[in-house]
Amino acid sequence: MHYDVQDLRNFYYRSTLGSAVQATLNAQVIEVWPEAKGQTVLGFGFAIPLLRPFLNDSRRVIALMPGPQGVMPWPRNAPNVSVLIEEVAWPIETGHVDKLLVLHGLETSEQPSVLLDECWRVLGPGGRALFIVPNRAGFWSRSDRTPFGYGRPYTLGQVESQLRKHHFAIEQHFSVLYQMPSTRRFWLKSAGLLERVGRHLPRFLAGGVFIIEVSKRILNRTGTVVRHDVKPQLGILEGLSRPAMKPLTLKCSMRKEIVDRLTP
Repeated sequence: MHYDVQDLRNFYYRSTLGSAVQATLNAQVIEVWPEAKGQTVLGFGFAIPLLRPFLNDSRRVIALMPGPQGVMPWPRNAPNVSVLIEEVAWPIETGHVDKLLVLHGLETSEQPSVLLDECWRVLGPGGRALFIVPNRAGFWSRSDRTPFGYGRPYTLGQVESQLRKHHFAIEQHFSVLYQMPSTRRFWLKSAGLLERVGRHLPRFLAGGVFIIEVSKRILNRTGTVVRHDVKPQLGILEGLSRPAMKPLTLKCSMRKEIVDRLTP
């Protein structure tokens, strides 16, 4: 089940809670990916709140938004980079993406396995991806007041297992959003403190969201090498190009007769 693009925009850009969430996620993403100079950065789902830091230095930024969710122009007062697409058929060439950021995309997809195959396809050699998904044990996945309460929440083991099955190598993971999904002033003011405290807690506990960084794993070819010896072909006219002189052999009686005739 996809969250509507208008509701996503209202949450992240027109609510105090959404602004706090955006700041927390942005801080973690920038810590993992401090720069993307000359690289192609792709976002899927509703990743635009986290793509702005890459607009200036990267070679290209593209925001893909699935059809069931809807699309909105972005960024404001600049050339649009957002595209409405089929969820599992991206208009991106194979192996051309350096960094991929998935937010509100995997947990809401009706075909998560096919979606992960598409993510793997577009990443280039050495490409990295960040998957941001709601924590099943956290408070955010239990509240339908935010986008993290929609779709399929995960445990850390579930999402990492699914990523490995689709040939991603897990590089690192983080747990964020230790603040409560509440608009009350007390919880909004204490958001920064709760995030700092949460960094010292076990990562599978109270955090509302998991951030998993993966890299594209190229499978090595397996099997046994079999050598086939090819016999040299028989040349029909081989003798004409390489004539061979055979030694002349004579019987003893013939040799003596020839010598007698040549002797004066």
